[in-house]
Amino acid sequence: MNLAALQTLIAAGESLTLELKKSTAEKDRACRSLCGLANGQGGQVVFGVTPAGKVVGQKVTDRTLEELAQEFQGFEPPLAPRLNRIAITNSNNDSGLQVLLIEVDRATHLPITYRGVPYERVLNTTRIMPRANYQRLLAESMHATERWEMQAAVGCSIDIIDTRELLVTIEEAIRRGRIEDPGTRDPMDVLRGLGLLVQGDQLSRAAIALFCKDDHSIPEFPQFNLRLARFKGTTRDEFLDNRQYAGNAFALMRRAERFLIDWMPVAGRIVPGQMARIDTPALPVEAVREALANAFIHRDYTSAAGSVSVALYDDRLEVISPGELHFGLTPEILYQPHESKPWNPWIAKVFYRRGIIETWGRGTLKIARLMQSVGLPVPTLQERTESVVMTFVLPDVMTRFKKGGPIEEMSEKSSEKSSEKSSEKILHHLRRSPNSSAKALAEQLGISARAVEKQINLLKKSAKLVRVGPAKGGHWQVIE
Repeated sequence: MNLAALQTLIAAGESLTLELKKSTAEKDRACRSLCGLANGQGGQVVFGVTPAGKVVGQKVTDRTLEELAQEFQGFEPPLAPRLNRIAITNSNNDSGLQVLLIEVDRATHLPITYRGVPYERVLNTTRIMPRANYQRLLAESMHATERWEMQAAVGCSIDIIDTRELLVTIEEAIRRGRIEDPGTRDPMDVLRGLGLLVQGDQLSRAAIALFCKDDHSIPEFPQFNLRLARFKGTTRDEFLDNRQYAGNAFALMRRAERFLIDWMPVAGRIVPGQMARIDTPALPVEAVREALANAFIHRDYTSAAGSVSVALYDDRLEVISPGELHFGLTPEILYQPHESKPWNPWIAKVFYRRGIIETWGRGTLKIARLMQSVGLPVPTLQERTESVVMTFVLPDVMTRFKKGGPIEEMSEKSSEKSSEKSSEKILHHLRRSPNSSAKALAEQLGISARAVEKQINLLKKSAKLVRVGPAKGGHWQVIE
């Protein structure tokens, strides 16, 4: 680097990746900054430039370099900073003055400490790294060999696996050309072919997360849980619907999709010149599906209390994944072309083979493209306390179709639509099984028992359903 390039570098002042020091007399503080840079995005520390950006230079001797090298011994794990000497001439025409530019990349083995203390960069300052950030970097450094999904699911046998879900996955992967036919459908052989067995024939935790039996709570893995809620208004003060499910990732994703089908606002319009009505969800189905898949793939499974959550309000949809962004990824980076760095690569690979995701590192870009293609804003992505939240703003569906043709109807909250669907399903089921209880109906339909009882009361009031005999021992009769 020459003097002109240096002046360009320092023109914008100190930043997340640049620290300026007047001289090597500040080498202790400079090494703290180098530690913070190595724990972050990498960057440079420049000796011979004031914090205000004035190039003053200093005499650089062999002793100067020896003292720096001695300070560098305080890094653990060891760092190998690169040193660049830039000759300058100041206004007093002094010769022999130099600027020292020390550069480090993001460290391979994190976190880095200096004299036993970890540091990080925040904007243009260096501070001691909080414990939570230290533990996150430690988890990232162990990710290749010690991550949660690749550990053995101790105490779990093949009996806990939903073989039907497993066979659907392998058949779909073969159909899409994403795996060769193993020539067997034996569950253990299929799991071995998917790379989901460890330590010989032990089921991995990834295998349990992907293929445990649906609606089957496993005491060892309470995090295999899904929470769904439709709130009244724009706050969490009042529920219109509240559901929780346990099971494998594929089954939980289907339940989330079914919930959104029940509750998502839908616009209906008559196509001019045709005897047909087109119903269109408020949000692109494929974009929401991609967001759900990302939530299950990238979530932090180590948190026993964590669960993927879907929260629908009058004005927005939130898809919440427990955990945080890793490997230096930020919401801004995720909406730009970026390298794929899945937190659970084994789980991500099975989702890919099944055809639920198409390519790694493209999920957020695909969501943005789908939203923009229908004239809707790109969903926001933000980190909250121990979770990553993608928020879709629900559009004014009425205005979306004013240019496309006359609007027949629009269900703003779709509660009436959902009620009609639920009541029809209840009547259909009771025609075949008139002795079914509210609990049995709830399990069959995937809704709460309270919701079933509410629908039954409405059906009785509208003279579409009557109870014959006592509550216990009687049966239902559908009035045609």
